[in-house]
Parts: sequence; C-alpha cells; structure tokens
Amino acid sequence: MLLNFFFPKEFDFFNLFEQQVDYAVQSARKFKDIAATPGLIEESSYQAITHLEHQGDDATHTVIAQLNKTFITPFDREDIYDLTKQLDDITDMINTMVGRIKVYKILGGDKHLMEFSRVIEESVLAVAKAVKGMRHKNGTGAVLEACVEINRLENVGDAMRDAMLLELFESKTAIEIIKWKEIYQDAETVLDICEDVANVVESILVKQA
Repeated sequence: MLLNFFFPKEFDFFNLFEQQVDYAVQSARKFKDIAATPGLIEESSYQAITHLEHQGDDATHTVIAQLNKTFITPFDREDIYDLTKQLDDITDMINTMVGRIKVYKILGGDKHLMEFSRVIEESVLAVAKAVKGMRHKNGTGAVLEACVEINRLENVGDAMRDAMLLELFESKTAIEIIKWKEIYQDAETVLDICEDVANVVESILVKQA
C-alpha cells in the first residue's frame, strides 16, 4: 500500500498531451493573427505567445515527472518522452519565430508570412486531430489520415520556403534577406516539428497494433 502511494499505478497522460497540443493550436492561431496585422507586433501579442510557451513547458515537465513515478503507461516510456518533447517544440519554435519578428521589427501584413501562418495553423490542427485521436482505439484511421496531411503540409512548406527565398534574393537588400530568410526558415521548421510529431504518433500506432 505504501509503495502504491508513492508510485501511482496509472496516470492519464492523454490529458496532458491534449493540453500541450491545445497550447500549440492557440500559439499557431495567435501567430496567424500577428502575421495578418499590419505594422509592428504589439507587446500584448508577443506576451500572449510567450505565456503559451511557458504553459507548454509546465505541461511537459509534468509529463516527465509523472514518467518517473507511474508504473503503468499507455505506451513505451521512450515514446511518451519523445511525443511530449516534440509537442513542446512546436510551441517553443513559434515563440522563437515571433521573438525574431519582434527583434527584427518585421511588419505584419506580408503576404508570404500570412501564407506560412495559414499552413502552420492547418498543420498544427492536424497534429491536434492526431494526438486527440490516440486515446480512442477505434480512431486509428482518422489519426493516420491526420499524419498524412501533416506530411503533405510539410512538403508544401518546403516548396513555399524555396520560392520565397528565390524572390528574396531577387528583390531585397542584404539585411532584409538575412532577416526574412531566418523568419521563413523558422516557419518551415515549425512544419518540420509537426512532421516529427506525426512520425512519433505513427510509430506508437505500429507498436500498439
């Protein structure tokens, strides 16, 4: 009895995964608003993104802490760690990108930034669909469909980044190229991380089959 008190047999990790992905969705939507708003980023918008990143970190730390004291986990401990880390990385990367936008004094309303923000939102929503579907044993088909969509959007992001970089080199000054290249690369990295989440989810499904 005493051992069970200190080491709970079960814990609902799915609640925390879903909490993490909700923070990622909120961050993606806030970034979309920032990208579409003309002018410099408002301090309140920057702080909102930073707050979501901190909440995501807290949820990640809770998952890792529970791993150290829970006997029964829904799937392999290594996969739980990988999934929670990658979900946290989505919010972290959006926060990093918005921080650069603020420091570089990038103006909202840029058509390319808005296009990237739309694709990021779609990808993060697909991540949410995949992660939230994992707790339902009869939802494998929908989870896999979401993972395929995430992979498709990552390919879209690659093509967008390359096209935008080509346009940069043809029309911008050296300083502008440096700034925008980093922003576009950060945006594409968010999509890469979403794909990493999809890969972890697919691996978990294969092991559980």
